[in-house]
Amino acid sequence: MKKLLPVEFLHNRMRTFLRALFILHFSLFIFHSSLAQQDPIYASYMQNPLTINPAYAGSNNMLNASLQYRTQWAGLDANPTTINFSSHMSVYHNKVGVGLMVIQDKLGENKNTEFQGLFSYKIQLDNSWLSFGMQTGFIRYETDPSMLTIRDPGDPAFYQLTETKFNTGVGLLLKSDNYMVGISVPRLLPATVSQGGQSIELYKQTYYLFGSYAWLLNEDIRFKPSVLMRATQGSPAAFDLNASFTFKEKYTGGLFTRNFNTYGLLTQVVVDKFRIGYILELPTGSANLNFTTHEITIGIGMDVLSFHDRGLKIY
Repeated sequence: MKKLLPVEFLHNRMRTFLRALFILHFSLFIFHSSLAQQDPIYASYMQNPLTINPAYAGSNNMLNASLQYRTQWAGLDANPTTINFSSHMSVYHNKVGVGLMVIQDKLGENKNTEFQGLFSYKIQLDNSWLSFGMQTGFIRYETDPSMLTIRDPGDPAFYQLTETKFNTGVGLLLKSDNYMVGISVPRLLPATVSQGGQSIELYKQTYYLFGSYAWLLNEDIRFKPSVLMRATQGSPAAFDLNASFTFKEKYTGGLFTRNFNTYGLLTQVVVDKFRIGYILELPTGSANLNFTTHEITIGIGMDVLSFHDRGLKIY
């Protein structure tokens, strides 16, 4: 592992880069037109940043694969659920990252399925690297009116609908042994379908800005706070705050909040090449179990090419 940077130098570097990211972030936000629905929401974005930023592809110099399942408001019928499978690896002597992501997002009678190919290119800096990433694929939108009670079966607003739309996204990531800062727009293009004379836009254009820093408290314990800002046109800006402790690079536990409207507990255990994570999220001020959210992640990391190194610290 590389020697840690002096705190003062690292602080200045992060402050300069964050200022530039904020300028880019809000410039993009101002000059784009308003769209509609939101991206799938994940509480485990820091455990798998690939879900919000394609520039993370190939970042850990090995093959990574993850399966995530999220069920929101678990006690309600037809509640939102999201399944995400992602796999990525570094190639070309760890200078290039490639990956695949499949997402199924369900809410009531509506289902969105995405297939995305990911690519990133890394530039080595003095004590860190800068990665440019993009993702390209398509979104399949489906409705199943059989899940509804319909008074007029002939109403065209309730016809079964299946449409497929192309989309693409971009991301930027600055990463070192201690910190990670990224900005991304996973879905750049408008994707609109028509049903019953109404126009339905599959996702709003959402901009992500996130950062984290890892403090080594001693040889065994690492403390990592992180923040995520999410700007969706037509909706209030949102943010997540997250703080976790990792013991001997195997056991992680932490707390988080989303806009102070929800709070939660996150855990992760690493056993050899495997990792298992669980997240519990609750609304602030309510103990109603109908509104609990659960998120489970199962992952694996492997050396498959001669220049891969699973022994590197996973940050």
